[in-house]
Amino acid sequence: MNTQKSYTHTFTVPDADIDTMGHVNNVVYVRYAQEAATAHWMAKASDELRAAVLWVVLRHEIDYLAPAFAGEMLNARTWVGEISGVKSIRFVEITNTAGRRVVMAKTTWCMLDAQTLRPKRIEPEMMADFI
Repeated sequence: MNTQKSYTHTFTVPDADIDTMGHVNNVVYVRYAQEAATAHWMAKASDELRAAVLWVVLRHEIDYLAPAFAGEMLNARTWVGEISGVKSIRFVEITNTAGRRVVMAKTTWCMLDAQTLRPKRIEPEMMADFI
């Protein structure tokens, strides 16, 4: 992973994300991964690129490694691992403030043309700020 191209999205776990076991519900981590990816895209992509393309998720893979709790501050570090054709593989590592890894996620995204909503080939120069 190129650490210069990673992005960290920091947030505090709201009470609403807690399940009956008293920790963040597993389903919520999908949202956290998507929020981190979106924050990275919004921070690094040009206005022109954001207007030209959209992203949709094709697949999420998540390894749950430790619990997180209400009020806890988490860091979701994300980076693009590879691109191929219309697909991009993005990783998200969520850690707590003690540095303990809570979740590792791998998401496959598909780039769409914003006008036609059809898959669009990812050109390397489009992703220069990410890879």
